[in-house]
Amino acid sequence: MKNKKIELIKNILINDNIVDSINDNINVLIEYIPEIKFMVRFDHKNPHHHLDVWDHTLYALSLSECDFDVRLALLLHDIGKPFSYQEGEIRHFHEHPKISSYILETILNRLGFEKNYINKICYLIENHDIIITNEDIIDNYDLQLKRFKVQRCDALAHHPDKLEKRKDNINKSKILFNKGFD
Repeated sequence: MKNKKIELIKNILINDNIVDSINDNINVLIEYIPEIKFMVRFDHKNPHHHLDVWDHTLYALSLSECDFDVRLALLLHDIGKPFSYQEGEIRHFHEHPKISSYILETILNRLGFEKNYINKICYLIENHDIIITNEDIIDNYDLQLKRFKVQRCDALAHHPDKLEKRKDNINKSKILFNKGFD
């Protein structure tokens, strides 16, 4: 028997116009993943972001190709930010990938995803801010390619005036992937 919740989420995320699909189905997403509510209108208060957490997420998703793994990771990559920030002159989110991964694991278990799949998506989220190395690519090319796609979309959804370093890191990773590994 197919899991209807998982199938519905897949149908929402595998859509050519991902932002419209999410906006048209936001009530369903919030019913299945109520933790999303905390992302909406949660201000980053950080110069590297020009959008709130939810709008940043939608922007990152709008830059993605139609790949369910990448889109699910992007949908939930910052879900921990409202629960992991450090206030100051500038708000920081030092542990957000780990917290997001923990919340994601709870969500995907609740929805009925298989353990191996949960581990893969948790890995993508937990490592979405860590630069990809040659060793990572050699160890698991396909997984690292998905990680790169998540990183690229996330990076490009940051404040346009603060993209130089992020674009540089994206280009360095691109070079590693283009080298071709045996």
